[in-house]
Amino acid sequence: MASQFVDGFQIPAMFSVEAFRSALKYKPRDDDIFIVTYPKCGTTWAQHILALIFQQGEPLGEDWNFLSASPFLELLGAESAETMARPGAIKVHLPFHLTPWSDKAKYVYLTRNPKDTCVSFFHHVTSNPAHGFNGTFDEFFEIFLSGKNDYGDYFDHLLGWYEHRNDNNVLFVTYEEMKENPHQAILKIAWFLDDEKYAEPLRQDRKKLENIVKHSSFKEMKASLNVRMDQLFNMSSEDAKNAGLPKGMVDMASKMESLRVSGESPTKPCNFARKGIIGDWRNFFSEDQSRRMDGKFAERTKGTKIENFWKEYM
Repeated sequence: MASQFVDGFQIPAMFSVEAFRSALKYKPRDDDIFIVTYPKCGTTWAQHILALIFQQGEPLGEDWNFLSASPFLELLGAESAETMARPGAIKVHLPFHLTPWSDKAKYVYLTRNPKDTCVSFFHHVTSNPAHGFNGTFDEFFEIFLSGKNDYGDYFDHLLGWYEHRNDNNVLFVTYEEMKENPHQAILKIAWFLDDEKYAEPLRQDRKKLENIVKHSSFKEMKASLNVRMDQLFNMSSEDAKNAGLPKGMVDMASKMESLRVSGESPTKPCNFARKGIIGDWRNFFSEDQSRRMDGKFAERTKGTKIENFWKEYM
């Protein structure tokens, strides 16, 4: 896996060190909203949902504005959050101790059962040319279980944020509850953001809520997202500049361009959004792998209520 360590923390090799360090130093505004996840726990889905809540169900469009309206902080750097249009949501994959914190900002933390997270992460690093992982699922499973992948150990990330689940400015949500009842989950998020401004209009006008569910559906999201990401990974740095993309994305386009020139970049399409289902782990995990993950899950979550989150999903 193409990774790098910045000040002891593992991140994708394609990220700018300068942008990453500036992200950690970002000072949140009082009106900031963060979407926080471990990778492959429904981040992009949550970004779409929040953007649609802000727009009361109006479609987002097919251009690049979504990426700058919901910036990926550690990829794009602090400037992307400082200059973003508001209302908007800042995306981070950071553990709690590295996430820019303010008691007045709001944080939506989305988590997913570790087995499906592992499988989705595997497909992400094998299909996404920025990661360039060419190993098997069995090899990735060992990396994931050891916590030696980008963004570190899944359980460290989960437990760090779990400790803050009852903070007034943190909403703790599971991917599974969002899949099982998207209407209820969307209203819950809208209430957390601002009940009067965002949730009440959805309760009063059911069509707005239905539009958010529709336009954030996996089918609709995948149709545009994979095309958009393929374009990004195949852009020249000049094209990225001309498209008005943030500097962090221009830098990544330049690195990908260099890999293509050297023949090191994969040619298969980027499968950024793949299935978006619950239980796909059963198609990949062996009985031994399932048992080992169950063991680590029980060990790391002992004494918490996390064990109740996914009883029917693991």
